[in-house]
Formats: sequence, structure tokens, C-alpha cells
Amino acid sequence: MRGRISSTAMADSPRLRRPIATNRRAKHDYLFLEEFEAGIALLGTEVKSLRAGRASIQEAYALVKHDGVTLIGANIPEYPQAGPKMNHEPTRARRLLLHRKEIERLFKKVREKGVTLVPLELLFDGHLVKCRLALARGKKLHDKRSSEREKEAKRDMARAMGRRR
Repeated sequence: MRGRISSTAMADSPRLRRPIATNRRAKHDYLFLEEFEAGIALLGTEVKSLRAGRASIQEAYALVKHDGVTLIGANIPEYPQAGPKMNHEPTRARRLLLHRKEIERLFKKVREKGVTLVPLELLFDGHLVKCRLALARGKKLHDKRSSEREKEAKRDMARAMGRRR
């Protein structure tokens, strides 16, 4: 039994969370109202491709229906070592795993005008693949300009504070 870690020690250690793909454009285009984390139903070759760090969620969005939530437009490229019959379709719709009450709540929120469900990040949580989602409302042009102004002001203040030291 020397060299092994007991199951209780494994349960106490924090799980490693490692990002795979982020949607950096979402922060610029949307105002986030609420964030969620969901599991994803994936095929084996998709997980292997994700472990290699190959994925894109820039054009992705989530569709909420009564029976569940689906991630559409996420691009997980084919796994090159798998044969042509074993591989997956890169942009297929993937089912997101949420609790029934969360799905119902999201369904009600998304029916409001201008509210959508946007994927923010794909990440490994231990050995599981998770998707961070946000209920979001699209920013208007003047909102984008004001947030850009605020970001620039913070940057200028940080520079000024750095020079004084």
C-alpha cells in the first residue's frame, strides 16, 4: 500500500480546472446577467481532440428548449489519429447537461426580448468537460463605447500608478 493515495485524500484535494477554449468576443458584445456551468455530452474522439487543446466557441450559442439545452456552432476538430469511420462531425449540436429546474428557469429567461444564452468557456474540471454559460443581453453601440472608455481609463490609471513607484 506504499505510494498509493487513499480515496479520502483524493476527495479532499481540489480538482484541477484547466481552460480549453474561451469566447473573448462575448465580453465585448454582451452584458452578462447570470452565469451557469453545465456538463457536455461528448463522444470519445471529441474528448481526445479537446485534450489536445483544439476547440473554438467564437460563433457558438446555446439553444434552450423544453427538453434540454443544446450547444450549437461549437467547433471541435476531428481527431487525426482516429479513422474516418470513428471520427465525429466537427460542428455537430451537443447536449448540455443541466438540472431540470435550471433548464426551466433558463427557458423562461430566454423568452424575454433580447436575452440569449452565450457560451463563455470550455474547460476541464478534473476529468470532466464543462461549459460556462451566461444569460446575456446584447450591448448597444453606445454601451460598447462606454465600456471601452472605462477600460481605457483603468489602463491609464494603472500606468500612472506604476510610474510613481
